[in-house]
Amino acid sequence: MATISNQSRVQPDERLNDADPTHPRGVIVSDTDLQPVGIPQPGGVDWGKAHASAQFIKSVPIEFARNKKVLGLASDHGSIPLAAADVTDHQTFDVLRRFLGCRIEPFEADEKQVLLSINQAYGQQTGAAHEFVESLDSQSVIEEVRSLESREDLLNNADRAPVIKLVNLVLFEAVQQQASDIHIQPYESRLVVRMRIDGVLFDIFDLPLGVQEEVVSRVKVMAKMNIAEKRLPQDGRATVQVGDRVIDLRVSTVPASHGERVVIRLLDKSARLYTLDELGMDRRDLARFAKLINVEHGLILVTGPTGSGKSTTLYAALGQINSTQRNIITLEDPIEYQLDGISQIQISDKKGMTFASGLRSVLRQDPDIVMIGEIRDRETAVMAIQAALTGHLVFSTLHTNDAASAVTRLLDLGIEPYLIGSSLVGVLAQRLVRRVCRHCAKHDTPTSDELTSLCFAPTDEERKRFRKGTGCDHCRGTGYHGRAGCFELLTIGSEVRSLIQTHATAAQINDAARRAGMRSLCDDGLIKVGQGTTTLEEVMRVSMRADL
Repeated sequence: MATISNQSRVQPDERLNDADPTHPRGVIVSDTDLQPVGIPQPGGVDWGKAHASAQFIKSVPIEFARNKKVLGLASDHGSIPLAAADVTDHQTFDVLRRFLGCRIEPFEADEKQVLLSINQAYGQQTGAAHEFVESLDSQSVIEEVRSLESREDLLNNADRAPVIKLVNLVLFEAVQQQASDIHIQPYESRLVVRMRIDGVLFDIFDLPLGVQEEVVSRVKVMAKMNIAEKRLPQDGRATVQVGDRVIDLRVSTVPASHGERVVIRLLDKSARLYTLDELGMDRRDLARFAKLINVEHGLILVTGPTGSGKSTTLYAALGQINSTQRNIITLEDPIEYQLDGISQIQISDKKGMTFASGLRSVLRQDPDIVMIGEIRDRETAVMAIQAALTGHLVFSTLHTNDAASAVTRLLDLGIEPYLIGSSLVGVLAQRLVRRVCRHCAKHDTPTSDELTSLCFAPTDEERKRFRKGTGCDHCRGTGYHGRAGCFELLTIGSEVRSLIQTHATAAQINDAARRAGMRSLCDDGLIKVGQGTTTLEEVMRVSMRADL
């Protein structure tokens, strides 16, 4: 875990940026942006209408607010109402009066609510990294990067060395933008920070080239990597905190022509897990898939490229069939989310714990259901099929373009056709398409060429629902915000099973599955276009990849 020394003293020269400089009052404490409250009477405040004082958020470090359990609220009365868990802490109130330079009105508030509101208020800061980069003095960051002691909290930026504060703000910006990856990429004359948001990379800002070594070293320190080794690739991990959210970081560095390139994958451990109903499957495929995951034994595969949501689907499936009557064990690399009631095992190739060796041990633990993070080689595939044939329900993933290609991939790994036909019960291929931003969505009329290229003949009702985003602040001008799944579910019926026995090609298996009623990734995407969820351009993007 990355560590940072906690400084609780308030320092006027190290102030947090406003969460929203355009907001006339301050930072919203609740989800509802209503008018500021007046001076509350002792005994409480309507937290549904309150929001924090911008002056308080800007001036008081989050660690001080947390330690003292105080939060200033916005008011039109020239003073700051102060929600405090302890109204007898006069020393803290005196410090805040002197530092804020105005009168404060302490009132008693529930401790849990104060702490929750502190995390929400400070967590809504955005754009701070951009402001810091604009004022960055490259000479000021040529300082020794300090090794720190406790879990890093990205909201606590008071009293930080410039490079540490910069990295914290970059990570914080990525969390706020819901980015899945951060790329720190050196060029000949600049250092570019890029973020993958909704599956697409964006250049966020440029850093002075002079801070490259310090930024990379800081990331390495956080991930407990060797800062002296710059000629070989390295992998590391860290855990940071944004308020009450815990974020796991997977860090990879490789030497490039202009210095080390860093990629950081962010995994929000506190993110809510989805249910099968929320993934975006249509009713028919959802019912078929729900039936598949409730069979007694067999192999179920989820396929797609990296970042297509395979793990999310597997977690949703396990969550639906999880019960006290079943022993469920997973082998993962990495463990992305904690599942209650399920034993999760971290794979570590360096320590000799591979998917294949781990599966051998897991099968001696009397499991009913086993989830294997990925089938990477023949040994793992053989073990997975043997487990499926011996009375276990096995879930795993493969990297293939479509559902039918999963069969040929297993054949390429050297698995006998009769074993595949006997063990495989279903394959779910998936992609993620970006959703049309609801804030700037307008009616769209696709061209005839676009419709023809996808063999799409929409009904009049579907044409009325075509939408496209024009671009706004909520979607970074892209017209898209969030993602939805497109699915292709192949069930192994008698015809497909016979084709497997004859070493049929993926195209032959796909044709047979389509005749049996399988809907392709493109077809499922077009349904979502007709519902106004996404656009033809997005469907073409994922369909072309699937057809390659």
